Amino acid sequence: MTRTLVERLQEGLPAEAVITDSDVTASYANDMASFCDAGTPAVVVLPRTVEQVQHVMRTATELRVPVVPQGARTGLSGAANASDDCIVLSLVKMDRILEINTVDRIAVVEPGVINATLSRAVNEKGLYYPPDPSSWEMCTIGGNIGTASGGLCCVKYGVTAEYVLGLDVVLADGRLLSTGRRTAKGVAGYDLTRLFVGSEGSLGVVVKATLALKPEPLQQLVLAAEFSSTDAACEAVCKIMEGGHTPSLLELMDRTTIKAVNDMANMGLPETTEALLLAAFDTPDPAADLAAVGALCEAAGATQVVPADDAAESELLLQARRLSLTALEAVKGTTMIDDVCVPRTRLAEMLTGVERIAEKYDLTIGVCCHAGDGNTHPTVCFDAQDADEGRRARESFDEIMALGLELGGTITGEHGVGILKKEWLARELGPVGVEMQRAVKAAFDPLGLLNPGKLF
Repeated sequence: MTRTLVERLQEGLPAEAVITDSDVTASYANDMASFCDAGTPAVVVLPRTVEQVQHVMRTATELRVPVVPQGARTGLSGAANASDDCIVLSLVKMDRILEINTVDRIAVVEPGVINATLSRAVNEKGLYYPPDPSSWEMCTIGGNIGTASGGLCCVKYGVTAEYVLGLDVVLADGRLLSTGRRTAKGVAGYDLTRLFVGSEGSLGVVVKATLALKPEPLQQLVLAAEFSSTDAACEAVCKIMEGGHTPSLLELMDRTTIKAVNDMANMGLPETTEALLLAAFDTPDPAADLAAVGALCEAAGATQVVPADDAAESELLLQARRLSLTALEAVKGTTMIDDVCVPRTRLAEMLTGVERIAEKYDLTIGVCCHAGDGNTHPTVCFDAQDADEGRRARESFDEIMALGLELGGTITGEHGVGILKKEWLARELGPVGVEMQRAVKAAFDPLGLLNPGKLF
C-alpha cells in the first residue's frame, strides 16, 4: 500500500515534495505537546500549490489513507501529531503573501506564512495584524487558524477568529471550497469560515486566507504593579475592566514564575512579590491611562507601581513576561502548559486552586496568564525521566482542567484540543454537543480521513 501511495502521490507532485526517508518523516511525527501519542507516517508531502494539495486529497480519498495537515508544529495539544501510516501534509512551503490591500485593510496569504513575517509586512504599510501567539516568530497563519490561537493582545484586539474573513479550503475529496468574503461586512448563509477556525485540520485543508487588518497602533507604554497576594492582583484586574479601561495588554505572573525568571535571567524582580501585573496602553495619552490604572492597582493593594516613561523601558518591563515559559521549562526540563480560561471574576479562585493542586502533587506549577481575558497558563514543571513525577504531572494537569470547568470556564482558550484534551472536550460539550460536532465532521469528511483521532 505504501508503495502504491507514494507512486500515486508522485504523479501530481515534484519528486522533492514527497519524502519517504523514515529518519526524515519521523521528524514530522509530533508537535510540542507532552503526553501525546504520535504514530509513524507513511509519507510526508510538502506541496507548493492548491492543485498539489487537491491531488494529495484525491489520492488519499481513493486509497482511504488518513491525512494529517501540519504547519510549523509549534502547537501544544498534539493536534498536528501523525497517525500510523498517514500522509503528513505539511503546508510550510505554501508561504506567499499574495496581497496587502491598504484600502480594504486585508491581507491574502497562503497557510505557510509565518505570523511574524506577515506582521512585519503589513507594518511597512502602516497596518497591523493583531493576533500574536508567543510562538509568532515560528508559527504559521494556517496553524493559527487551525487552533484558533490568541496572544498577549487579545484583551483589546481579540483572537485569530475575529480576523479571518474568508478561506479557500481543500475538502477531503479534493474539491475546493471558498468561504466568507473580502468585504468589511457580509452575512450570506451559514458562517462556514468560523467553522474552520479552530477545527484543527479535521474538516478541510486551508490553502488561502483573507485576513482583516487594522491601522497600526501607537507605541504602547507599560506599567508594572507588584502585589503581596494573587487575590489583590486579581481584584485589580477586575477593577481595571469594570472601570471601562481598554488596555492593549494585561498580564499576570505568580511568584513561582517570577522566581523562575529571576533564576534564569537575573531580572532583579523582588521574590517577596506574590504576583506581578503588567498593563499596557497604546492610546493617544498612554501615560494618563497608566496613571488611572496605577491608582486602581494601589487601591487594590499593590505594594509598588512602576510606570514606564518610554518604549525602551516598556520593553524592559515586558521582558520578564516574555521569558516566563522558557524560564519555567528550565526548572525541571519538561513542562505541560495548560490554557484554561475562566471568567475574570473567578481568576483569583483559579490561581488559588492551582497553588493548592501544586501542593497536593508536590510539583512546581507556575502560572502566567492573559489576565485581561481570564486565560491562564498553569505550567507544570517536571522531570520526564522520573515516571512517578510524570504521572503526578499528568494528574495535576487534569485536575487543573477540572477546576477550570468548575469555575465556569473552558478547557482551552487558545491552544486547541488535539489529543491532549479530547476526553475533556466531551465533558465540556456534553453528549448532545458532541453528537452535533460529530455530525458536522461527518458532513465534511464522511470517510474520517482528515486528522483522525483528534478532538473526539
